[in-house]
Amino acid sequence: MVRNIVVLGGNSHPALVEIISNTLGVPPCNRILSKFSVGESRLEIQDSVRGKDVYIIQSGSGKVNDNFIDLCIMISACKTGSAKRVTAVLPLFPYSRQPDLPYNKIGAPLTKAPTEVNRGDFTFESRPSTPGPGQPQSAGLSNGSGMEGLQRKLVKTSLEQQNGNSYTNGITPPRRSDTIDSTSSLTNGRGRGSSSGSQTGPAFTTHDMDPSMLTKEAKSVFQAKPGYKQWVAQAGTLVADLLTCAGADHIITMDLHDAQYQGFFDIPVDNLYGKGLLKHYIRTKIPDYKDAVIVSPDAGGAKRATAIADDLNMEFALIHKERRPTRITDRQNATMMLVGDVAKRVCILVDDLADTSNTITRAAKLLKKEGATQVYALLTHGVFSGDAIVRINASALDKVIVTNSVPQDDHSRLCPKLEVLEVGGLFAEAIRRVHHGESISTLFLAQ
Repeated sequence: MVRNIVVLGGNSHPALVEIISNTLGVPPCNRILSKFSVGESRLEIQDSVRGKDVYIIQSGSGKVNDNFIDLCIMISACKTGSAKRVTAVLPLFPYSRQPDLPYNKIGAPLTKAPTEVNRGDFTFESRPSTPGPGQPQSAGLSNGSGMEGLQRKLVKTSLEQQNGNSYTNGITPPRRSDTIDSTSSLTNGRGRGSSSGSQTGPAFTTHDMDPSMLTKEAKSVFQAKPGYKQWVAQAGTLVADLLTCAGADHIITMDLHDAQYQGFFDIPVDNLYGKGLLKHYIRTKIPDYKDAVIVSPDAGGAKRATAIADDLNMEFALIHKERRPTRITDRQNATMMLVGDVAKRVCILVDDLADTSNTITRAAKLLKKEGATQVYALLTHGVFSGDAIVRINASALDKVIVTNSVPQDDHSRLCPKLEVLEVGGLFAEAIRRVHHGESISTLFLAQ
C-alpha cells in the first residue's frame, strides 16, 4: 500500500482507474463529476487532498474535449484544495497528432514553388515570394495598379482626411501614428501640396483596412494577394499551456504520437513506452516469431518498429506511401510500396495509434498481396473511431492487438479479431516510482 497518495479518476476510463487503484492498494478518491443540464461540468471532491500527492487519471478518448475540460477542472480543484503535487496521467494524450506546423497533402508546409521566380530577388520560394533585402514588398496587385498606385491612393486619402475633405472613394482609414515611411512618402512627392516638415501622412497597407469599411468601388481597388501561408491553430502549445495553467505539476503519458510534444511543456513529462508489452506478446503468443517480419505501415513509425525488430533480432520491412502519380490500376494500393521481403512469412504490423484504421488495413492488403501468410497488427492505442471496426472485420488482418489505454469493451464485442493487453500495471508502477522519487528510466531498460 502506498501512503499519502490520492488517485482521482475521470469519466473517460473508469476500468483503468480501478485497476491502477487496486495495484497501488489505494481506494479511488470519492468525487462527484457530472454535467449540468446546460452542459457545463460539475465537480465536487469529497475527500481531503491537503498535502497529498494527487494523480488524476483521464484518457483522451471518447468525448475528447469534454474529458479534457474535466481534467483541467479536476487539476484546478486539487490545487485549490492545497494538494502538495498534482500529476496528470493521460494514457492517450489528447491532440497529440496535431503538431504546431501541420503538413499538407504533398508532404511539406509550403505550397508548390512558383515557376517564374528570379532567384536573386527572393530569400526563399513561397507564395507570394518573400522579398529579399532592398527589394520591393510586392510584385504588384492583381488589378495591375501595383504598390506604388496603391500607396498614392492611400496617401491621397490621408491628406483628404487631414484637410477635412470628404472621402471620395468611400474609405475611412484608421488613425495611426506618424512613421518614417509615411514621412518619406510625402517628401518624395507623393503628397502634393504639403511641406516635408509641417504635414505628415500615415502609411497604410491593405491589411489595415477593414473590409466592412470599404465600398464596392473601393473593394475593387484594394485587392491584396493572399498571405504567405495558411495560418492554423497551434493546438500542441495550447493544450500544454492549458494543463500548466490549470496547475499540473507533472505529466505521465504513453507513446506520444509526436515526441516533440514534450517540448511544449515547462513541467516534467514522462513518456512511457508500450513496446515492452508488445514484445512480450510477440515472444509468447506468436509461434516461430524469429522467422516473422516486423513491418512499419508508414515511414513515420519506422524508428518504433526497428527498435522492436532489433531487440528481438527479427527482420524488418517498411511500407512507403508513394506520392508520385502511378499507372497502377488498383486504386487501393496505388500509393503504397513495400520495401522488404515478406513472401511466405508472418508479418507483424507495429504502430502507435489506429483511429480510422485505414492505414493498417491497406497495409495488410498489400502484405497479403505480396505473399504474407498471416498479418498481425500490434497497436498501443486503439481509438477505432467511425467505421474502423467494420473495416477491420472486412480486412486481411488476422488479429489486432491493442492496449487498454482507451476503453475497449465495446470494440471487443464487435470485433472477434481484437485482443487487449493490460497497461494498468505499467502506469501503477510509474506512479509508485514517481511518488517515491525513484527512477522511471529503469522501466524502459527492463523492457
